[in-house]
Amino acid sequence: MFFPGKQSAYVYNSLADFYTDVNDYLANPNRTTSPVTLNRFQVRYNNIPGQEKPLQPLDVYYVGAYAQDEWQVSKDLRVTAGLRFDIPSFGETGFANANADALSFMDETGATVKYSTAKLPDANVLFSPRVGFNWDVMGDRTTQLRGGTGIFTGRPAYVWISNQIGNTGVLTGFLSATNTRNYPFNPNPDRYKPTSVTGAPASTYELALTDPDFKFPQQWRSNIAIDQKLPFGMVGTLEFLYGKEVNGIYYINANQTKPNTAFTGADNRPLWTTTNKINANVQNAVVMKNQNQGSSYSLSASLEHPMADGFYGKIAYNYGVSKNTVDPGSIAFGSWNSNQVPGNPNNAPVSFSTNSPGHRVFASLSYRTEYFNFGATTISLFYDGSTIGSGSYTYAGDLNGDGGSSNDLIYVPKDKSEMNFVQYTASGTTFTPAMQADAWEAYINQDEYLNSRRGKYAERAGAFLPMVFRADMSVVQDVFGDMFEQKHTLQIRLDILNIGNLIDKQWGVGQRFVNLQPLIASSTARTDAQGRAQYTMRNISGKLMTTSFEKTSFLTDVYSLQLSVKYFFN
Repeated sequence: MFFPGKQSAYVYNSLADFYTDVNDYLANPNRTTSPVTLNRFQVRYNNIPGQEKPLQPLDVYYVGAYAQDEWQVSKDLRVTAGLRFDIPSFGETGFANANADALSFMDETGATVKYSTAKLPDANVLFSPRVGFNWDVMGDRTTQLRGGTGIFTGRPAYVWISNQIGNTGVLTGFLSATNTRNYPFNPNPDRYKPTSVTGAPASTYELALTDPDFKFPQQWRSNIAIDQKLPFGMVGTLEFLYGKEVNGIYYINANQTKPNTAFTGADNRPLWTTTNKINANVQNAVVMKNQNQGSSYSLSASLEHPMADGFYGKIAYNYGVSKNTVDPGSIAFGSWNSNQVPGNPNNAPVSFSTNSPGHRVFASLSYRTEYFNFGATTISLFYDGSTIGSGSYTYAGDLNGDGGSSNDLIYVPKDKSEMNFVQYTASGTTFTPAMQADAWEAYINQDEYLNSRRGKYAERAGAFLPMVFRADMSVVQDVFGDMFEQKHTLQIRLDILNIGNLIDKQWGVGQRFVNLQPLIASSTARTDAQGRAQYTMRNISGKLMTTSFEKTSFLTDVYSLQLSVKYFFN
């Protein structure tokens, strides 16, 4: 069950507008228009009589089988091959909306299409062949080459499918309005819901649809690795992995019109100047489809000293990149509407996944010594440095009129001549276009990522946070002996997490983005007289933004000590 907006959602352009609307309600509870323009109003409601909760029944049937064989080609080469097949299918639990079934929509190519609201994906056979090998190159286990390639099938998050059941305009109705005065604030969450429902299709609704040919996600994945024994008992490993989508996931809004025009100037993205809905009573019709655009790769190297004479050590490095066109969430419309793009959201380009790992390096050392047959001390140190996340630089507000208020990636100007700021006043300070242009130029210069994208659009999830380096240390003291024919051990352990921060308070501290929306779409007009996009620069506490990152203050950013006592008897 997904039922956001049941309590009625009001979005204002400012806190002052909210106060004005609420005070107006107190003065006149029966009013029908608001004294201010709401940025957005939304409400969802049960559409079936007597229905308390809009449950979305989903029946999934999944049959799979796997066969594998292994060939010892020679005493030094082993090959394994297998074939898996999966047959997923769904029960007929959808809610049909005959009104919506009769409507025409448009796919991402501009072709006219129709959809069946109750139709879930057909059963289809998914084949996943794979082969792997392990080769002892020298025949003495000093050099081992291993690898494989194959197709791998995984089930989707089933909520992606059940979204369709809950969003056909029959189980629930949905009302959404932007830039409106027709829904003044009312503390009654049912104020704008129908007073009665019959179970017939609602007058306004949103649709979540699935392409009839939709297949479960599949990926072609390959890897190659070498393990090499080295002097002093060391083992070195190099490994490369590559993945390519066979059946990836992406979304379109089939109720989205073609853009009316485009901005002029350096930022010439498409622009919607009139309604962006093909069918006025359908808020959106998001369709889940398959594509094969995403890919990923990972390169790893490690040097390991296996446990010997009480000592263990390992150092490793990994760099990975993952790209796709969307990182789906749990709600279809949110997956489409919140997907950051430089142009038409129905044609999202390949960019970084929000899960793209970036760099990671770690080292692990451990030494254990026993003495006098009743005690042992272990000292361990773990050091880790990693990329902790990424973000997307977008405009605040709906710059191009496509209906999304946080999905328009910013254009990074080559220089101040490509900027187009609008003067505004905040907190008693007037920020002229020249002041904002100077501040934006300085901001881009201090941001390594933005500076590298001059004359281009920012990428989805393309701005990576600085790496964070932290170390943890533990000291374990064991005291043991035999008693009643059993070994008894008392263990006292001290863990110092982020020990570097104990030495220097500047070490081991993470960073986050100050704000990923430094530019705000103009609230007066999207374009100037020449048709260029116009905007303002964000101010924080009355000052224009100057830095990209700020330090975080989570528990992981400071050192902590943990003392534990354990007693073992076995």
